[in-house]
Amino acid sequence: MKKYFENLAKALLGQPFGSLSSGEQKVIESIANNTAVSENVNKSFHESLTTGQMVADKIASFGGSWSFIGLFFAFIIGWIVVNTVWLVGDASFDPYPFILLNLGLSSLAAFQAPIIMMSQNRQAAKDRMEQKATYEINLKLELELMRLHDKFDALQADVRRGEPE
Repeated sequence: MKKYFENLAKALLGQPFGSLSSGEQKVIESIANNTAVSENVNKSFHESLTTGQMVADKIASFGGSWSFIGLFFAFIIGWIVVNTVWLVGDASFDPYPFILLNLGLSSLAAFQAPIIMMSQNRQAAKDRMEQKATYEINLKLELELMRLHDKFDALQADVRRGEPE
């Protein structure tokens, strides 16, 4: 079978099988075995995530939603109203300029930013996986079309030879 892969790689890509990239080798093997090269990238990527990565993705998803913005806005307004209107003077636990609120907002930003960046990095990795899968599918389609074209040319030559002149 290795010899068949070698011949197929040289015929279709003009290179020895061993010098091809892993994706190109996968395509040659797929052609030789007459199997599909496509796969569900979303499923394979999701299965590789750790629990921490999934939690970070959920946090990043919620942190970038209108629900979060609305809830956060309501929380800030509520904090300000409680500390300026309801609790006056010494009863106020965070009087104007709301230093405790500022500490909370800064802490939230300090924790939320790296979590969102981790999620974006994973999305970029997933995009690279999708691009690789798309390249493999396109390469297989191109090579299969080349093989089909060669078969059609051979068939056309056979028909011409059989025609009376």
